[in-house]
Amino acid sequence: FTLVGATVRAGLLPPPLRDRFGFTAHMEFYEPTELERVVHRSARLLEVETTSEGAAEVAGRSRGTPRIANRLLRRVRDYAQVRADGVVTREVAEAALAVYEVDARGLDRLDRAVLEALLKLFGGGPVGLSTLAVAVGEERETVAEVAEPFLVREGLLARTPRGRVAMPAAWEHLGLVPPRQGGPADGREGPH
Repeated sequence: FTLVGATVRAGLLPPPLRDRFGFTAHMEFYEPTELERVVHRSARLLEVETTSEGAAEVAGRSRGTPRIANRLLRRVRDYAQVRADGVVTREVAEAALAVYEVDARGLDRLDRAVLEALLKLFGGGPVGLSTLAVAVGEERETVAEVAEPFLVREGLLARTPRGRVAMPAAWEHLGLVPPRQGGPADGREGPH
C-alpha cells in the first residue's frame, strides 16, 4: 500500500519517523497564473461566474496557496451574491477582500497588525517575538506560525538573533518612512 502524508510542519515529526518515509518532497508555492487556474476551476465547482480579472485578483492575494485561494473565492462569491450581481469581477473581488481585510499583497489583519506594531511601536526593531505578540494581542505561536512565515517570504520582516526587524519593503508597504539612523528611534539624539 502507499501512504501519503502532508504537513507544513515536517520539523515537528520525530526524526526516526521521518526517516522511515521512502520519499519526501517539498512543494513550492504556486505562481499567480497557476492559482488563477485553481480559482477558475473552483468557481466552476461553486457555480459562480468569474471573469479573468476577478480570478487574477483572488489569485494574487492568495499567498501562493490553493487552500487560501479557495477560501478567498468562497468569501468573494458570498459578497458577489449579496452585494453585486453574482459575478466575480476584479471590482467585486477588490471590494469583497477589503471587507475581509485582505490587501492587494495578500496581507490580512494579523499580518498588518504585526507590521504596524513592529514599525510604529518599536521603530522597526529589533524586538522579541513575545513582546511583538503581546503588542498585537495574540499568542506568540500564532505570530510565529501564522503571520511570520508569509511576512518573511515577502521580504517584509526578518528574524535575527536580536529579534524581529522590519525590512525596507515593510515601511514602503504601509506607506511609512523609516527613522533615520542615529535618530530618536534608536535612543540617540538626531540633528535639530
